[in-house]
Amino acid sequence: MTAQPFAGQHIVVTGGGTGIGRAAALAFADGGAERVVITGRRLDRLEQVAAQHRTITPVVADVSTGAGADAVAAAVAQGGVDVLVHNAGIHRRAPVESIDAASAREVFATNVIGPVILTVRLMPLIRSPGGNIVFVSSVAGHNPVPTESVYGASKAAVDSLTKTWAAELAPKGIRVNAVAPSLVRTEVFETNGMTPEQVDMLFQHAAKQLPLGRTGEPEDVTLWITRLAEPSSSWVTGQVIVMDGGWDLA
Repeated sequence: MTAQPFAGQHIVVTGGGTGIGRAAALAFADGGAERVVITGRRLDRLEQVAAQHRTITPVVADVSTGAGADAVAAAVAQGGVDVLVHNAGIHRRAPVESIDAASAREVFATNVIGPVILTVRLMPLIRSPGGNIVFVSSVAGHNPVPTESVYGASKAAVDSLTKTWAAELAPKGIRVNAVAPSLVRTEVFETNGMTPEQVDMLFQHAAKQLPLGRTGEPEDVTLWITRLAEPSSSWVTGQVIVMDGGWDLA
């Protein structure tokens, strides 16, 4: 490993305006990336991140749509893509009897169909050999969580994409891996209507249940996103790395 493992590389991070995406973009930039393109739907959030490092470029795009994928492709057309991080995602909770079809479609459109659309659009630009795709999945993809069936199913699909694409793209020299965190403190909870007090209570309760006694921070996840994309991990593909404070052991 070197201090600048991404020197000269071009990175794309979806959902780069907040949380894990923001932390990942800054980590890639600090790691020497020549250019880090971050996407999202809110220009103000993207610009706040871009202001922290000269190599970060904001691109307003809904990457669950063809138009959004085209916008990203246009932004990276000249430099290609060394690392593509599929971080953009949404989280919805509902008991089985209250699942709304429109909400379920929205979850799958963002968490599953979006990465498919964007990957297909960027495939001609992804470095081959040497390219990397990293998904941000979740422990919900393999652990049943009541009221999170649709979200969990979307992340199980992400895990499947990770392994299948890893096998399919290996002959091209493109690696595909994923990180699967448990509870990480980001804005997603407030976005889903929880008050700050409710979020505090949720995380305090969860920390008591986890063997390591704490929930996650974005940097806990970013460490492994970047590690999986580093040249030093060139023999690692098709892996879903779980980081959950010991949730799977509890």
